[in-house]
Amino acid sequence: MSIETRPTPETNIEKSASELIRLEEVTKRFGGNTVLDRLSFSVDAGRHVTLIGPSGSGKTTILRLLMTLMKPDEGTITVGGRQLYPASEKQVREVRKNIGMVFQQFNLFPNMSVLRNITEAPVTVLGMSKDEAAERARELLDLVGLADKCDARPAQLSGGQQQRVAIARALAMRPQVLLLDEVTSALDPELVAGVLDVLRDIARTTDITMLCVTHEMNFARDISDQVLMFDSGRVVESGPPEKIFSDPEQERTREFLGAVL
Repeated sequence: MSIETRPTPETNIEKSASELIRLEEVTKRFGGNTVLDRLSFSVDAGRHVTLIGPSGSGKTTILRLLMTLMKPDEGTITVGGRQLYPASEKQVREVRKNIGMVFQQFNLFPNMSVLRNITEAPVTVLGMSKDEAAERARELLDLVGLADKCDARPAQLSGGQQQRVAIARALAMRPQVLLLDEVTSALDPELVAGVLDVLRDIARTTDITMLCVTHEMNFARDISDQVLMFDSGRVVESGPPEKIFSDPEQERTREFLGAVL
């Protein structure tokens, strides 16, 4: 895996040659509550984009739409030049193979070893041989600092270790896109740093496109090429982290950062 040089991120919706993710006029409602309001933005391949903003502003909903855990009410979503919504179920499954997600909760299979938790999807979904999947899993466990935990069960691991296994499991599918949804929020404070260090290493040493929802502002500053500030289902402000965190233009961004920094 190689490190790619990334140009300064664009902040508009004009299509670029390296665009990987595109949401256009996406609306999502829950009853009478509009969570995403005609949202449009794009992410270029290899970029690390962090979504910040108050709870309920629509950030996690975006990740769940990209994971096809829910569908938008309006608009289009495209990944890798192929439409994710609207699209046939077959096309959705094919596009979905290129997307991995790490959730707030670890969601590991408690009856499986760590190694099998990581190899199960590559074997059953991608058709990878068990030997190849196991070799890949061991490489990833080494990457996340758990090379000695192949045979352990999730219950034998700390929360931080389980989340690192979940990260390895997502990477085992060789995704183009890695979605991270508040991956440290369920961890005890002393375990947060280890998980964030693993994600920093992945951001620094791979060309995976990352879309991250987090309240860890220092982490967002470290790994992001672009930061999107959300409020009421819309992007209030967008820009490189040094601009958003040091000299935001919008009063709403200043208010939010003043409360969390």
